Amino acid sequence: MKDTDPAALATTPWHTLSPSDTAARLAVDPALGLAPPAIAERRQRHGPNRLPEAKRRPPWLRFLGQFHNPLIYVLLAAGLTTLALGHLVDAGVILGVVLINAVIGHIQEGKAERALDAVRGMLAAHATVLRQGERQQIDAGDLVPGDVVLLEAGDKVPADLRLLQARNLRVVEAALTGESAPVDKDTAATAADAGVGDRRGLCHSGTLVACGTGCGVVVATGAQTEIGRIGTLVGEVRTLATPLTRRLDRFARQITAAILAVSVLTMAWGHFVAGMAPLELFLAVVGLAVAAIPEGMPAVVTIVLAIGTRVMARKQAIVRRLPAVESLGSVTVICSDKTGTLTRNEMTAVRVVLADRELRITGTGYAPNGSFLMNDQVCQTCDSAALQALLHCALLCNDARVHRDETGEWRMTGDPTEGALITLAHKGGLDAAEGIQAHPRVDAIPFESERQYMATLHHDHAGHHEVLLKGAPERVLALCTTQAGGQPLDAAHWAAALERAASAGERVLALARADWPADHAEIDIADMRPRFEMLGLVGIIDPPRDEAIAAVAECQQAGIRIKMITGDHAVTAAAIGRQLGLQAGHALTGDVIATLDAAALRRAAQDTDVFARASPEHKLRLIAALQAEGHLVAMTGDGVNDAPALKAADVGVAMGGKGTDAAREAADLVLTDDNFATIARAVREGRVVYDNIKKSLMHMLPTNGGEAGVILLAIFAGLPLPVTAAQILWVNTVTSVTLALSLAFEPAEPGVMRHAPRSPGESIITRALGTRILYVIALMVAATFWVFHWELARGAALETARTAAVNTIVVCELFYLFNVRHFTRHAFRWETLTGNRVALGVALLLVLLQLLFTYAPTLQQLFRSTPLSLSSWTMIVAIGAGLFVLVELEKAWLRRSNVDRL
Repeated sequence: MKDTDPAALATTPWHTLSPSDTAARLAVDPALGLAPPAIAERRQRHGPNRLPEAKRRPPWLRFLGQFHNPLIYVLLAAGLTTLALGHLVDAGVILGVVLINAVIGHIQEGKAERALDAVRGMLAAHATVLRQGERQQIDAGDLVPGDVVLLEAGDKVPADLRLLQARNLRVVEAALTGESAPVDKDTAATAADAGVGDRRGLCHSGTLVACGTGCGVVVATGAQTEIGRIGTLVGEVRTLATPLTRRLDRFARQITAAILAVSVLTMAWGHFVAGMAPLELFLAVVGLAVAAIPEGMPAVVTIVLAIGTRVMARKQAIVRRLPAVESLGSVTVICSDKTGTLTRNEMTAVRVVLADRELRITGTGYAPNGSFLMNDQVCQTCDSAALQALLHCALLCNDARVHRDETGEWRMTGDPTEGALITLAHKGGLDAAEGIQAHPRVDAIPFESERQYMATLHHDHAGHHEVLLKGAPERVLALCTTQAGGQPLDAAHWAAALERAASAGERVLALARADWPADHAEIDIADMRPRFEMLGLVGIIDPPRDEAIAAVAECQQAGIRIKMITGDHAVTAAAIGRQLGLQAGHALTGDVIATLDAAALRRAAQDTDVFARASPEHKLRLIAALQAEGHLVAMTGDGVNDAPALKAADVGVAMGGKGTDAAREAADLVLTDDNFATIARAVREGRVVYDNIKKSLMHMLPTNGGEAGVILLAIFAGLPLPVTAAQILWVNTVTSVTLALSLAFEPAEPGVMRHAPRSPGESIITRALGTRILYVIALMVAATFWVFHWELARGAALETARTAAVNTIVVCELFYLFNVRHFTRHAFRWETLTGNRVALGVALLLVLLQLLFTYAPTLQQLFRSTPLSLSSWTMIVAIGAGLFVLVELEKAWLRRSNVDRL
């Protein structure tokens, strides 16, 4: 072998070499294949034809890694502090939350490993090879460079091959390139800078042979193949933290620093200024820390995300990673693959050009539902003999079949382009079985890429023969002398029509017919001379989904940019982009992207909506460029070529139906209905989830802050503590599992999809929210001290005053719950009570718990509480109602300031 070094083979531009040069370079006789000694030597040198498995962290190390988080440190401190105070139940709850979060993270980490496994699953299981002149079927993993592989329709290509022979060979490369239609393959060399989708002399591992036969020599195996290169990209892409995790991490660090600073300051003040006893001071500072730590926050956040996950599942979106629920609500850009995502991945005839008219065809996919429109008016196909002749040709000069499966769905077998013609004929009222029976095929010239046409000979049982022809317009027109009605061929008319269809991104086929002598029962290439009658042109395209067009408009209204990144041709991509409502004046192609530096690409990514002929590397660069501009990027796709980008994006969204396992395993979200419109619904739900997390924090943080403020003020003022550390734990426990959690069930705020996305860099505590928190803390501290000292002034015991103070905190939190159901909308409406039945239910539960706290003997002993009089309860409820009104006044001020989100 002249060059057996794996690295050298990987850098050889095989598509630029001729078949003979390729065979010579690999030292193989195409007629015989490799001999056993050469096979053994090359297998030793190159290894098996499989993707290498990445090194994986052991499970125990992955589990321990879940605890490396500032928020977890805060929770551990809270749990250990509570344990030190002897409250085993509370400590168990807090530490249980930590453990549950760690288990969830441990289970869900490993997405990249599963994505790599899915890419490996794309490889073929078997291969038919020629070795020592004998045809053999072997395990595809045993292939080595230089093996001669035989291909036929239905085969999965087992390795990267340089074609030596090709007869009518067409390969489906959609999973690798994103191009909808099967690609014609031949043995010609191509330019060195040709993209993957333009290398017609190569067949890539994992793609599918649609029709024809071929023979190729293996030029790359395992990780050196195109699919192996994509697998390597998937393994190299680092999983990004979501906006929620980044915000919570930042918030956890901030609150940890604040609690430590305030605790040290309080300890110093109590010791040096107030002269408090060390044990009393220590217990007070511990109570302060316990009050300030929002230990229920992770549980509430996790439950809010889980509820959002359940809602999304009902709407055909399966969430694979919990934080992705919220991330979708924050995305500013959605980068979408075209084929199968924005489009149906079902070729559809959308235009018919006849000699005297042009028709538009409605309906998509292979279902025979649709109409023929001329000037937007429905026309009857039976009234046009010319149209009937074209449909007759489309039906019979065809090897595809369309049928209904057991579920009632329309399925196509064969070439997708031919499937579109069959469906077109069905829309025109023709029946395939009847047509074949009435005009059986006698002979045929199959499609060959060199000829670019197909011809079939038919008879009608009455001695009349005809040849039907379809193929590339320029080849068919060259064989035509007349057009429908016996008129001379109007070349200018057909050229203009062809230009219109091509500029719309349509793949155009020409159809023609010719009478045939009754005594000729066969056709030959020599018979294919100018003698045909031109029937018309058919424009075919993979059309956008109707619901995708509406979803794109909804996302744009919500301030989200939609960018289409596809491996398809630029003209086709731009045409689909225009139909979707994107800025598709021009499409940026992959070869241009490759020439741009990082700064230029960032500008281009901002200004362009349509990107064509994009490879996996191009997609990664585009996503990185958008992220560098501060965007939060979601990526949708279904092919193995999309897997690296799905993983690199902030939110990866895969198609669950027609998508590949590689795409699904690399994604955070899987759409079971393969519908881009589902993304818009998921974005809406993501925004609801984030709003509900904000509402939970908006309720939790002021109440924690209020409790801490009460202790802090008492220490600095040298007053008795209005509440004890144990009583604070009681309040935190009963309110976190009731009030804050009920906000997870809040319905969407009005106009949730009319707002621009929140800035990815926005803190979880905005200025407006921070102001609200401080305002409510001040109100709660004032209310608690007022009731506490009012009870003492009436001669009540310290335990009774503390019982009243605890109930004041809880009642204020209860009233405040109904303030925060909406950010700034007023709460003086019946919907405040009825709009969230969970909130009303937990409010009643909390009232019951507080009655037990106040009157149950066991809890009286545990928390040193005492019964309260009716006058005490009247004052407490009045104070809570007053807080409710004061918060509503603040909301009214916000509305006048045009603030509708906190």
